[in-house]
Amino acid sequence: MRVTSGRDGGCGLRYAGRVRYPDGGGLTAEERSRREQVRFAAADLIEAGASDREVARRFRVTRMSANRWRRAFASGGRQALASKGPSGARCKLDARQLRLLEAVLDAGPAASGWSDQCWTLSRIVEIVRRRFGVEYTLAGLDLLLHRIGWSVQVPSRRATERDEAKIAAWKDEQWPVVKRGRRTWAPGSASRTRPARA
Repeated sequence: MRVTSGRDGGCGLRYAGRVRYPDGGGLTAEERSRREQVRFAAADLIEAGASDREVARRFRVTRMSANRWRRAFASGGRQALASKGPSGARCKLDARQLRLLEAVLDAGPAASGWSDQCWTLSRIVEIVRRRFGVEYTLAGLDLLLHRIGWSVQVPSRRATERDEAKIAAWKDEQWPVVKRGRRTWAPGSASRTRPARA
């Protein structure tokens, strides 16, 4: 599956497969919970009188993080250290629409009326606008695709029309002729006004 970020005419960057964050917020619910427990344990140490340096060393974080936890704990108690859920802006599409979008992308551009096999950001923006009535900028759609687990891929540089047999024949027949006619050394001159004599 390929999704390009270039214009409709050419295939530039491509998107495919699943990447790091399954729920789109940077961390899974389990990882957010684990980090919250670390902050709560740090709050216990802070309450017991530990310094930022001790908290940082104990939980292997920077002193700046330990100090941020201390200030949050002092101003809002343990509740201030609780996880606030997934980060980032709320998605304009619901879970059902995201599944439908993925199904459309998996079916390929030809199923949506484009003749080549490259998904571009502008094409996907058009699909989202037509199917769901939601407007996205190219940058916003790029973030959405990353959020749902699609990654950019660089296209291969080989032309689809490439004929290996013709290339091999040219190398055998024409390249020796071209190579033979080249001069490998010629007299030169460092002067711009006085050309070298041959």
